[in-house]
Amino acid sequence: MSSTFLLAAALAILFAVLLSLYRVISGPTIIDRIIGANVIGTKTITVIVLTGQLFERVEFFIDIALLYALINFIGTLALARYFERKGVLAERKQVTG
Repeated sequence: MSSTFLLAAALAILFAVLLSLYRVISGPTIIDRIIGANVIGTKTITVIVLTGQLFERVEFFIDIALLYALINFIGTLALARYFERKGVLAERKQVTG
């Protein structure tokens, strides 16, 4: 695959990360910030795999991407449970419901 295409795809994904970073910084609720951080993590996984393809070592980079995906998933779950126990999510449900 052409390295120019892979670099262009990685730059497009990084631009999407900047849009998600805006949601993390200015999100009106904690849920928006958690989801924005999760989206950034997902896009980072894609960039890691694209980097592996660029260096023609996908088998090495896929292990890193899977580990990062696992950490991203567990971190998102941990934050959601923490804020649920703290009562932030329950307050949001009462306000909207």
